[in-house]
Amino acid sequence: MPDRVNVGGTRLVLNGMGVREATVFNVDVYVAGLYVEHRSRNGQQILDADERRRLVLHLVRDVEREEMVSALRDGFRRNAGGQQSALSARVNQLARMMPELEEGDVMTFTYVPGTGLTVNVNGRSKGTIEGTDFARVFFSIWLGSQPPNPGLRSGLLGGSCG
Repeated sequence: MPDRVNVGGTRLVLNGMGVREATVFNVDVYVAGLYVEHRSRNGQQILDADERRRLVLHLVRDVEREEMVSALRDGFRRNAGGQQSALSARVNQLARMMPELEEGDVMTFTYVPGTGLTVNVNGRSKGTIEGTDFARVFFSIWLGSQPPNPGLRSGLLGGSCG
């Protein structure tokens, strides 16, 4: 992944990269890259900053739509706390944006304050979901205390992903 990206005239830097492993056999699903305005090894600091950020998922295997939707819903359940009901309609909106995914596909989730979280698949916009609250919980899936796997979170925060 490139070291820098431009989002609406703002330069974001690659904070780190990690690999999503699934199942007891540690099957690689995607390589993730996190871009932020200001590098940090502190996930909470990144979540608390109302700044532009981008998560890029590069699929290294096929993923069925329902598998991705289930993983996202589970991530919101684990990270939304008391906000779950307030976010429910927007989680459903995100679920509707998910396509069948094939090896090599790239999903990009870009948060812009005042606009929301824009979802792109292979460079095509799927839509934007409003709300700082939604984006914060979305990024908490990877940066919060209960990531899909610990190495993924560590890598995104600039540490070892192994």
